Amino acid sequence: QVQLVESGGGLVQVGDSLRLSCAASGGDFVTYTMGWFRQAPGKERTFVAAISWQGGTTNYADSVKGRFTISRDNAKNTVSLQMNSMKPEDTAIYFCAAARSWLPNAWDYWGQGTQVTVSS
Repeated sequence: QVQLVESGGGLVQVGDSLRLSCAASGGDFVTYTMGWFRQAPGKERTFVAAISWQGGTTNYADSVKGRFTISRDNAKNTVSLQMNSMKPEDTAIYFCAAARSWLPNAWDYWGQGTQVTVSS
């Protein structure tokens, strides 16, 4: 069983940057694909970014390409999401997720989420 705990959310202004972190415990972190998802008010949860277990492969939603960067530190069991040039539409609860395969239809573990609000 893998436990995921997100941190780093908060209130920022348009154009600002924010870095989210996710700490994993209870499993073999290095074997998991890690991802970030977000859920805006009244909307479904959507994919943001993913990174392979070695960190050599990444994938991003079109809406965040060029602005967000996902990275991982397997020595520290953490995955991060650097968010730059933030927009009001980035406002959402951000969730960390882990999966045993690359970009599965269903991810195996989820964190509780962290709120990100971008104010104009």
